[in-house]
Amino acid sequence: MAAVLRIDTAEGPLHAVRWSPQAAADGVAPIVLLHDSLGCIALWRDFPERLANATRREVIAYDRLGYGKSAPYPGPQPESFIVDEAQHEFDAVREQLNVERFALLGHSVGGSMAAVTAGRYPLACEALITVAAQAFTEPRTLAGIREAERSFIEPGGLSRLAKYHGDKADWVLRSWVDNWHSEAFREWRLDDALTRVRCPTLAIHGELDEYGSREQPARIAALTPGPSEPYLLTDCGHVPHRECPERLIGAIAAFLETQPGANTGSAFDHPPRS
Repeated sequence: MAAVLRIDTAEGPLHAVRWSPQAAADGVAPIVLLHDSLGCIALWRDFPERLANATRREVIAYDRLGYGKSAPYPGPQPESFIVDEAQHEFDAVREQLNVERFALLGHSVGGSMAAVTAGRYPLACEALITVAAQAFTEPRTLAGIREAERSFIEPGGLSRLAKYHGDKADWVLRSWVDNWHSEAFREWRLDDALTRVRCPTLAIHGELDEYGSREQPARIAALTPGPSEPYLLTDCGHVPHRECPERLIGAIAAFLETQPGANTGSAFDHPPRS
């Protein structure tokens, strides 16, 4: 069962959905999903519902400001957008939905955001799962973005984004392309955020990922608690929740089943200082 929600922020409302499992487990934290650079709730398709039923946990997803059905972003997206998400919009979602403890699952740049958020609230975050996440800038990432950009700027190409983002589609595309090719991202690394993570972490990656080599999940696994090696999905590219959802859900459910959920600190404890 899915409930459509509105999250109020100073910049405008966010669109969110909460899925309840058919048979909920007792005392387990919900899973909060963070989407990729071109993503939104609609592009998760039926993955959240299936994940909720497989894990017996609530699943919450929201469209970031500027994406999907959420309000437009007030101006260009800043180069600090990965860190900003944990400090602003995620806080609003957590507080207004009264989410005390949570597990985080982020796809692509959403995985980078999830890592920052897990480190910001180490007592509240019980588990971190990154899927096709970026831990640093590498040539494959930039080349993949440029190739995708060419397909979107062809006649009619932007309509594929407009289907999900409406008149925000051009902003979504430019935010993705321009930020990753900016001077600020030339030497960008997620290391500082990863070393702040205190919860068990599973780094999942498709072996055929066109936006990142295996060094991306290897870096995440090396700097966070949990399995020291990433979980590689064979014959899978950058979007496992669409390419191989059964295997992805199986890996996530198995990982979460091993977690005791013993982080009992309040989700509203003060975050660590930078």
